[in-house]
Amino acid sequence: MTRWVQKEVTLRQYARGCHLVTREVVAQVPEIGEFQVGLMNVFIMHTSASLTLNENADPDVLVDMNMAMNRLVPESWPYVHTCEGPDDMPAHIKASLTDSSLTIPIGNGKLLTGTWQGIYLCEHRNHGGRRRLIVTIQGE
Repeated sequence: MTRWVQKEVTLRQYARGCHLVTREVVAQVPEIGEFQVGLMNVFIMHTSASLTLNENADPDVLVDMNMAMNRLVPESWPYVHTCEGPDDMPAHIKASLTDSSLTIPIGNGKLLTGTWQGIYLCEHRNHGGRRRLIVTIQGE
């Protein structure tokens, strides 16, 4: 019988950059362990932060991702939307280049990510605060 679970997860505040949050998400959604087969959707409720599924073994990947994002979308451009500071509009653009949601399969009570994959919060603001996620699971 198909079952649904939906929870709001609040992440701790992170500095600007990409941060591995897989354990933090799994710890707040223990119901993952109750599903033999299913899908987990993770949606971020913000427009200046995003999610990505990426390399979770070598921390140099995060350094390079941050460098690339900052070079692709510099704060020095003449943005019109600047009422919330110089990092605001670049944060919106960076969030559009990545994802607002991820869907990950579940099998035998565990996320079926690849060997080197993890869920990352991409914090694009200098002071973004705690970020909220909606986690929805469907399965058996």
